Amino acid sequence: MADAYIVDAVRTAGGRRNGRLSGVHPADLAAYVLNALVDRNDLDPAAIDDVIMGCVTQAGEQAFAFARNAVLASKLPDSVPAVTIDRQCGSSQQAVQFAAQAIMSGTQDVVIAAGTESMSRVPMFSNLSFHQREGVGIGPVSPSIAERFGVKEFSQFAGAEMLARKHGFDRERLDLFALESHRRAAAATDAGAFANEIVPVLVDGGPHVRDEGIRHDATLESIGSVKLLQEGGMISAANASQICDGASGVLVVSERALKAHSLTPIARIVDMTVTAGDPIIMLEEPLFATDKALKKSGLSIGDIDLYEVNEAFAPVPLAWLKHVGGDPARLNVNGGAIALGHPLGASGTKLMATLVHALRARGKRYGLQTMCEGGGIANVTIIEAL
Repeated sequence: MADAYIVDAVRTAGGRRNGRLSGVHPADLAAYVLNALVDRNDLDPAAIDDVIMGCVTQAGEQAFAFARNAVLASKLPDSVPAVTIDRQCGSSQQAVQFAAQAIMSGTQDVVIAAGTESMSRVPMFSNLSFHQREGVGIGPVSPSIAERFGVKEFSQFAGAEMLARKHGFDRERLDLFALESHRRAAAATDAGAFANEIVPVLVDGGPHVRDEGIRHDATLESIGSVKLLQEGGMISAANASQICDGASGVLVVSERALKAHSLTPIARIVDMTVTAGDPIIMLEEPLFATDKALKKSGLSIGDIDLYEVNEAFAPVPLAWLKHVGGDPARLNVNGGAIALGHPLGASGTKLMATLVHALRARGKRYGLQTMCEGGGIANVTIIEAL
């Protein structure tokens, strides 16, 4: 089967809720990424076969064929098609995998996989809360689902508590992990580690190029002082991912396109895996998806130089690390979503951008990315830096 190559991977710097990016329409935010992938690689935009864009809360400004609106807001010609997908937090990671599958099958040659989420302008769960307020329907959990699983709803917050208890983590361990996320993100920012991946967004007459969520002065005491989400629990807003506005994208092409458009690949996609499991604990599936991906690829965890495991909640990467026997020094080396933010549908390609550039900066070979997703699903993507 043909190879799928990554030519470029970019992201906007994260914006805090109601922060610097909150004044930018999400379609325009996405357009910054689409334009950058074309400009940075001197690519004829008419050569793009498709844009596959992840977006979780497809409501309001992110409704009505959102990916198509992103194309129309960009410099891409209106001849470029687009589609919006929702695999919850793994939406744009799945976009990468769909793009790679199109390339590897030979049906397309140049595909942009991307993601966008303005959590300030289109709040999380707003596509559900409006219907609840108006008394329209009973919600996404049908009577048959409720009967099968014995629950009225599936809660990621409850799942995070369950995961922490199952794997033996207390609050102090979660808070220590959160502190390390901020420290690594701050160090990476100060060292310019994100310079090659961040696309400037014009805000108030100047470029937005620094992630807003990083707490450079974070301490264990300040993190530990944040109120718990539930009485007797361990999860707080400080050891969970931050609400974030952002967009990101990856240019995926065939070998034929490399030659035709004089493009230089920076990575090759080695393995693409998606699995599903228990929807109640929900967040544990990356552990088992990684087992499958490593077996399929013929690699061991020792072969993987860097891992990006989304920090939806601190117990997720901690449980993953414990399960696979990984090296903590290789995990989320530039910090994660606890410090940098988790812009839902944009997080997959955001993490991919950070992973590719971190591998190349260190002269390393293999990287693995995984994401816990609503409903108990997980994606794993393994890449080889070139």
